[in-house]
Amino acid sequence: MNPSLLQAAGEVFGRVDLWLIIVAAACYGIFVGAIPGLTATMAVALFVPVAYWLDPVAAIGAIVTMVACAIFAGDIPTVLLRIPGTPASAAYADQAYRLTEKGLAHQVLSVSLVSSVVGGVIGAVLLMVLGNQFAAIASWFSVTEYFWLYLIGLSCCVLVAPVGTRWKALLSLILGILLSTVGLSAVHLQPRFTFQSVDLYQGISFISAMIGLFGLSEVFANLASAKRGEDNLPSGVPMGSFGAMLRSSRAAMVSRFVTRPSGTARSSLMGVLIGMLPGAGADIASWVTFAAAKRGGDCDADQELVDAIGDATTANSAALAGGWIPTLVFGIPGDSVTAIVIGVLLMKNVTPGPAIFENQPSLVYGIYLIFLIANLVMLPIGMLAIRLGLHLVRIPKQILLPVIVLFCVTGAYSLNGSLFDVTVMLVMGLAGFILNRRGFPLGPVVLGLVLGGPLEERLIQALTASGGNPLGLLNRPIAVVLAVATLLIIVRIVRRPERVAP
Repeated sequence: MNPSLLQAAGEVFGRVDLWLIIVAAACYGIFVGAIPGLTATMAVALFVPVAYWLDPVAAIGAIVTMVACAIFAGDIPTVLLRIPGTPASAAYADQAYRLTEKGLAHQVLSVSLVSSVVGGVIGAVLLMVLGNQFAAIASWFSVTEYFWLYLIGLSCCVLVAPVGTRWKALLSLILGILLSTVGLSAVHLQPRFTFQSVDLYQGISFISAMIGLFGLSEVFANLASAKRGEDNLPSGVPMGSFGAMLRSSRAAMVSRFVTRPSGTARSSLMGVLIGMLPGAGADIASWVTFAAAKRGGDCDADQELVDAIGDATTANSAALAGGWIPTLVFGIPGDSVTAIVIGVLLMKNVTPGPAIFENQPSLVYGIYLIFLIANLVMLPIGMLAIRLGLHLVRIPKQILLPVIVLFCVTGAYSLNGSLFDVTVMLVMGLAGFILNRRGFPLGPVVLGLVLGGPLEERLIQALTASGGNPLGLLNRPIAVVLAVATLLIIVRIVRRPERVAP
């Protein structure tokens, strides 16, 4: 056996303090991910001062664990309250909440947990086996490929729109893209739509917008329904025993491996491939995979949605491992979390890049093993989090709604310590309430706000490099393949008939 692997196994499995750090990081990640506005990136950023006092293996182990758990925990408020805990959960927020209203919250959360664990384990295995090869693929992408990749992500949010709302989803997407143009242009550095407000120079924070659109708008909706004697909060969620939860989770795991092995393998591979592209990450992986899974079928509509959500959460976790491939091999951060990781490694006198595989192979193998451990530890802790989270729907509305508002305000203010972000959250909450009342899906607004800026930047860079010739967007084989995929998605959107929801 590889001596470096044996050394890494001894360092990882033989240290009680490391296991305690991993368990503590898992609880911290679950807590942060379950609170809207507190993202995994924020959790890692707040952890950096603590990482200074830890050795490289312990510091990386804590970061990997807290991020994996935070991504899953984002599904808890998504499913129970239609408030995405993390941006990756926004892809299926409406569909998951609709299942909760039918009393299927327990099943959705169990599938989400198991799928996150399975995706994380498969992603870690692919990271170990094919890391160098996948990193070579990522190095082929230029600005033109990223342009088409972002366009695919934007198109997918229209493709997965609820039945009968495709054109409304398109209008929501356009609204999000328009909001992304507020502030200084990333290319021209010219202020746009700032109305001489200094606060708007930095643009509209998509985190504040997401909290307002999905969180505060739900509060407004419940207040409005209370005046009419209605009740918008989900009811009838079965609590069940812990043994019932274990049986549900076991059934979900059997389902992922037995009835949907191809879907699990496809979503894991897609997650790793998208995650290893710098700037893509779990958010785009979630939208693209959810679109690929939600293609219709012979199964029941509710079960189809549950399976599609499971595929999306599988890709979420797999994308986390994919983001480490360019980080370890090239020293290029795959996302904002791995950008912080590079800083932590440099702080420990460890330089990411090809040399790390030769000079410190035991550290690389230690990272591989920690990825496996982090996802396995997430299973029991995630079950406990689900058990506690299900009590949320039993809290009286008079108590729950003020708590949601408190979390919304705290999450928006904690971004930059600015009351302006709170104002943005309030305005977007009112806008989300109006859009939701008119049947406009809210997910496309968030995705357009997130990807609108990078899409514009890549487009202008590609056109500038080609001298303003639009054919410069098709100057490479991979760009042509992605352009064809984009065209096929658009054709499917246009030609797919609108079905009437049962």
